[in-house]
Amino acid sequence: MAIKKSVQAVVPERKDAEGKVTQAKIGPVVADVDYPETFEEAKTMFGEEAVLSNAFANWRVTLQANIRGALKRGEAPAEIQARLGAAKMGVASTGGKVDAEAAFKAKFMQATPQERKAMIAKLRELASE
Repeated sequence: MAIKKSVQAVVPERKDAEGKVTQAKIGPVVADVDYPETFEEAKTMFGEEAVLSNAFANWRVTLQANIRGALKRGEAPAEIQARLGAAKMGVASTGGKVDAEAAFKAKFMQATPQERKAMIAKLRELASE
């Protein structure tokens, strides 16, 4: 038997670099919806194709977030593939080791010229301490 659940969401306020609000906060809004309690009930309520399509879409987003996080930590593509190649939907993946130098290089290469200058200035400041 389906159960009622409340789902709440908010559009957060966003500010630009100068602190000017570019998106006002909207919400929160709550929607009360029926949640199935089992996979069989979900198939009956929504159809197997819809349930699987949604599950695979969510899994893809989870894997993409894991890949982005790994790249920010400086993991090499081969390391990411080795760790995620056997990933299983619904089973948490353990994070890789953080290579601080590789993570800094990855962040530096993705930075704008202004951000790179700021990073170099920060390194010089740290080196002089």
